[in-house]
Amino acid sequence: MAPMTEEREINLTLDFCLRIGELLLSSGAGAADVTAAMQSLSWQFGARNPEVDVTFTQLSMSYQADPEEPAFVLIRHVKHRDIDYEDLTLVDHLTRDVLNGDCDLKEARTRLARIVSSGHLLPRWAVSLGWGVMCAGVGLQLGGDVAVVAIALVAAVCIDRLQLVMSRRRLPAFYRQVAGGGVATVIAVLAAASPLDLDPSLVVTANIVMLLAGIGFMGALQDALTGFYVTATARLTEALLATAGIIAGVSGGLTFGEVIGVDVGRLDPGVGADLKGVPVMALGAAICAAGFAFASYAPRRSFLPIGLIAAAAMAISQSISVGGFGRTWPTALAAVFVGFISYGLAARLRIPPLVIVVSAVVPLLPGLSIYRGLSLLAEGGEATSEGLLALITAASVAIALSSGVILGEYVAQPLDREARRLESRLAGPRLVGPLRSRPHRPRRTLRADRADPADGAARRARAKPRSSDAS
Repeated sequence: MAPMTEEREINLTLDFCLRIGELLLSSGAGAADVTAAMQSLSWQFGARNPEVDVTFTQLSMSYQADPEEPAFVLIRHVKHRDIDYEDLTLVDHLTRDVLNGDCDLKEARTRLARIVSSGHLLPRWAVSLGWGVMCAGVGLQLGGDVAVVAIALVAAVCIDRLQLVMSRRRLPAFYRQVAGGGVATVIAVLAAASPLDLDPSLVVTANIVMLLAGIGFMGALQDALTGFYVTATARLTEALLATAGIIAGVSGGLTFGEVIGVDVGRLDPGVGADLKGVPVMALGAAICAAGFAFASYAPRRSFLPIGLIAAAAMAISQSISVGGFGRTWPTALAAVFVGFISYGLAARLRIPPLVIVVSAVVPLLPGLSIYRGLSLLAEGGEATSEGLLALITAASVAIALSSGVILGEYVAQPLDREARRLESRLAGPRLVGPLRSRPHRPRRTLRADRADPADGAARRARAKPRSSDAS
């Protein structure tokens, strides 16, 4: 087998960095984290100071060893956006091994190919059951009884299986959100028409939280804060479109209930918000967060810490809101707590902070406000303005969650010399990837003229007269 040339090595290096960036971006990592990871990996393999461009749907990377030589430019599109925290964790470990000098380019590419091509030991039906457990936790968190918890579990499993079938048929995410909201509301309407004594609005709210869990408000705000405005706008547009799908599905289900004469009812966001109900809400939040982590293929060692952090965050949020502080500021303080704790805990568990952060804030998503706003808009008349206010409240809670978590990461950032260098380069904390801004033992710079030492000597000789003239 012929030895690999410098040109081939540069191409393989850029391709490896782009594949790493694609997986990070599709898993919800911020554009700053993706850019920093790609630059650090290319530096480790000798391609110094590459140009990296990250957008929501495309990654590009270019490297020019010498101004007199043509540049190497590679582009890769981001096609799939499935949440897979197992692959994200494995790629994070691979990145750290490369930067520590424990893995060369060939081995790194082999490990990456094995990560993206290998399936999961967890069967797909277990993932659907995990989504059901998550919604059951939300139902318990909202004060529902056994019937509400059971129906929320069944509805979540049905929604996940339906969305799985639709995704295999390549239907856009908007239609999958519409179908999910419609199925949740229709099941709640059927439960209200049955002899069961329950509040079906709790079922709708629990499943709305499930549909909101994959929306990237946090990634959009992180990109906006770190200067990636194009990517932030694209992620925000995707989030708004997905939320519009939920609104369309739920409103259609409520209209179906009105046609058949079944009133699903209205649930106020402040119901059950007292100190006596905080332990039950904390337990429901822990189950919800752990269920989401399970359904997202997070490592098993993270389930218990994620549940404990979510329970503590819910206790903080509800305890403060009882004092009359509203919902936005208590939620923001709870999110700051999540971001602060997750930063140090992620290092001990050897997982990216993004896995803990997203899972722990899922129980705090504003499903109640969204459902209340939709039900008020369906009534029309004087209730329309109140419904719009509820939807605005939901948007403010989502922003409070995103900004609070990122602020917690800023506060938790270590104050040593390496962290200060990193912040000066990235203008923000890292939710994915190693803290080190430069690899520990960088390889030599890749240059096209290294293959022929004579050419390099000739260029250095030509450069001497220019240097003497400048002096």
